[in-house]
Order: sequence, then structure tokens, then C-alpha cells
Amino acid sequence: MTSATSPNPQTPVTQALILAGGQATRLRPYTDTRPKAMVEVAGRPIIDYQLEWLADHGVKQVVVSCGYKAEVLREHLSARTGGPEISLLVEDEPLGRGGALRYAATGLNDQNAPYFALNGDVLTWFSLAELTEHHRTKGGLATLALARFRTTWGIVDVDADDRIEGFTQSPLLPVWINAGVYLFEPAITPLFPARGDHESSTFPELAEDGELTAYRIDGFWRGVDTAKDVKEAGGEIAALREQG
Repeated sequence: MTSATSPNPQTPVTQALILAGGQATRLRPYTDTRPKAMVEVAGRPIIDYQLEWLADHGVKQVVVSCGYKAEVLREHLSARTGGPEISLLVEDEPLGRGGALRYAATGLNDQNAPYFALNGDVLTWFSLAELTEHHRTKGGLATLALARFRTTWGIVDVDADDRIEGFTQSPLLPVWINAGVYLFEPAITPLFPARGDHESSTFPELAEDGELTAYRIDGFWRGVDTAKDVKEAGGEIAALREQG
């Protein structure tokens, strides 16, 4: 297995990518006029939560890869104050998620340093310092953050005598899914496809070579894939705010 390049597991990663280029048709009507990263959840665009979270963990530069409704994102980001330095790279044509990662990585200030990457439709708060230390302890080219899978279906609780004891709506299940948050070593960048999806090409090859590490999130995570998710995530964030 490839060893991580940093001499100190606790040295922070200071650069990141955000993939915000998809049309996100399942998020309509919210995305009729804006890209998915600009969809508001509990009164704020998703990307504002992401940038604030990254900045709080020492990230100094963020490259945002976009395409669909890029002008909306550009206007919003240009008006921001504070936080990390932001570079915007616009895809002339859709490159797929793997192609978008490879393209966005060209905008990083340090091409020889590791970097975080986020899908533009995830909301999460967990320790990136712990993710980084875990990544460097395990070695390899990439670490994928994993989240517990929450089913959209209700679960029926049944006893041994086939008596229904109750119902649980949308529970977390004991399986893990890709959370759309990554930590990459720079050597992975040329392995991403110029076009296409890294999850069906690069990742399976790296997994076979033992170069992928998993990090299970201990904290809030929510994917915002549908209009229903926008409302539910907003309620969850409001509840977290009330808890302090």
C-alpha cells in the first residue's frame, strides 16, 4: 500500500474541491434557477455551510467546479467576505464527476499536496482533523468518508410470532454509503478519467490495489438529493441549532 506523503499525521490539509456542476434534476423546482450548491437549506445555500465548515478546519483555498447556472454561483461567491480563497472553474461541457475532479484539481495552488473533495449536495459536520489523521495512519491514495444509510421507507417491527409491534419511519440501517466527502493524495489526480465517473473506474481499481481507506462519520450528515430532502434537512439543522 502506498504510504501517505505527509511526515506528520496532524498537519492540516489546506485545500479542497467542491463539485457543483450537475443540473440536479431531482431537486427541481429548486434548481430551475440555480445550481444544486446554491439551494437554500434552513435559509442558507448549501455551499455556504460547506465553505464555513472547511474554513473552520484550516482550509485556505477552495476550488469550485461548476457548469449549470455557473453565473448564479459566481455572483454569490464574489460577494462573500472572509473564509477561504475561492477559485471558480467552469466546465465548457459536462465532464462527469471523475472528469470534474480531475479538471478542478488543476486549479489547486499546491499540485503536490493532498486535498479534500466534496460533492456539492452534502451537508455535514465532523472532524476533518480526525479524518486526516486516520487517512495518514492507514496510508493509501484516498480516504472516503462513509455515512450510515437512512432508508426512505418505513420499517415494520415484527416479533417471532409475526405480531407487529410498531413502525419506524426512515431509520438508519446498519450499512454504510459513500458520503461524498474525500481526502485525496495528489498522486490520485491523473488516475481520474478525463470524462466519466471515478466511482465506476478509478475507485474500483484502487480498491483492488488496497489504496482506498474508509472513515466512518461520527456526526451530522445529510445528502440533499430531492426536494423532500431540502425540507427534512432544514428541520434537522433547525433542531441542531436549538440544541446549541
